[in-house]
Amino acid sequence: MEFKPKWIAWEITRRCNLRCVHCRSSSEMEIKGHPDFSTEKAFAILDNIASYAQPVVVLSGGEPLIRNDVFDIARYGTEKGLRMCLATNGTLVTDELCGKIKDSGLRIVSLSLDGSTEGVHDDFRNEQGAFSGTINAAKLFKKHGIEFIINSSFTKRNQEDIPKVYRLSKELGATAWYMFMIVPTGRGEEIMNELISREDYEDILEWHYQMEKDEHDMLVRPTCAPHYYRVVLQKAKEEGVKFERRTLKFSTGGSKGCIAGQLICLINVDGDVLPCSYFPKSAGNVMEQSFKDIWENSELFKELRDFKKYKGRCGSCEYVNVCGGCRARAYSVHGDYLEEEPFCSYVPLKMRKKVVSK
Repeated sequence: MEFKPKWIAWEITRRCNLRCVHCRSSSEMEIKGHPDFSTEKAFAILDNIASYAQPVVVLSGGEPLIRNDVFDIARYGTEKGLRMCLATNGTLVTDELCGKIKDSGLRIVSLSLDGSTEGVHDDFRNEQGAFSGTINAAKLFKKHGIEFIINSSFTKRNQEDIPKVYRLSKELGATAWYMFMIVPTGRGEEIMNELISREDYEDILEWHYQMEKDEHDMLVRPTCAPHYYRVVLQKAKEEGVKFERRTLKFSTGGSKGCIAGQLICLINVDGDVLPCSYFPKSAGNVMEQSFKDIWENSELFKELRDFKKYKGRCGSCEYVNVCGGCRARAYSVHGDYLEEEPFCSYVPLKMRKKVVSK
């Protein structure tokens, strides 16, 4: 596997107008200790990235639309040849903003939708009216011809709504729907008891497999669920079929599970480069060194790319090269990012053979 940066999430602010139960950065409207960087520093970071690679760069947060210079940043990145995208909760989207999105060169926008009804979504987002704001944003994007993705995060409190959220995303005209199985970081640590069980996790991934086989209009992906790639191989083999997966020009290809620090990373508002959006451990800081140096020489990234160092069931698993287990979830639950994926129920062949031989 070639380890080149294909997709970077960039937290351009930690401020947000919502207070979601699962927020990885514990965002609020006023954040102490993590101020927004200047427009000039934003341009310098884009220069830093573009001098080394041409990945997709997703302007994220917090809520990136809170920044007055968000479209200046997007336009500058576009001029540098980067494929600039935007991730928003949708509540601040207007007709005027849609015009600015198109003018700035942003290629695609992602929206957050965590329930098929106001009651479910607003409970997850801790804000009355959040659901209507997201639905309105989707309609405005369709009106203005802006391509959009819908990201949906799930815990026990909304897992029964998964099929309904999928159908609503399709009705709204999304290009893609990403089903996020949350990782308990940031504010998500407060709802550790709400994480979907191993057994339900497996059932949900099998549901996704059957749904994806029949879905021909919208790209669908389970995210932060690397063992789905093991499920796909198992089910396709059982059924004797060749499972062809659709791809999106703004995705990482969908050929492997956990790609933290391998194909993707996050740059947070302080300039720290993290393996992914849910992995709170820095590999280096782009305010102090080149992105190229961090990507190629960070010891953290080198360890994540060395599958032989993985422990427990992941280290013994025949699917390690296509799954890898969620490294952020291992870090959150075990305190060791090389430990086994805590929400996978699969027992590797090597371990089963050892039990039999005893």
